[in-house]
Amino acid sequence: MSRLTRPPLDGLARRLHETRDDRAAGRIRGQGGDSFVRETFKLPREAARMKAREWFDRYPKAAYWTSVESWRQLPEDEIEFTMRRLPSAD
Repeated sequence: MSRLTRPPLDGLARRLHETRDDRAAGRIRGQGGDSFVRETFKLPREAARMKAREWFDRYPKAAYWTSVESWRQLPEDEIEFTMRRLPSAD
């Protein structure tokens, strides 16, 4: 029976260091390396709908690429969600 060998992790370690260096130098902005502004909320269902509508009204989708990036239902009818938009419309 042959023993499994671990793959070399040099490439992964190098990429992690590069990413940290890029962040420190300001070459990567925001989560996921993009320039989107994100805000996460945890609200009762109706308040969550109102907050999302408020974002779409304040930051129109066509100009800011506003979207609900992720959401999940929590116990007691609460919703946790993340809104995403561009920082400004040009």
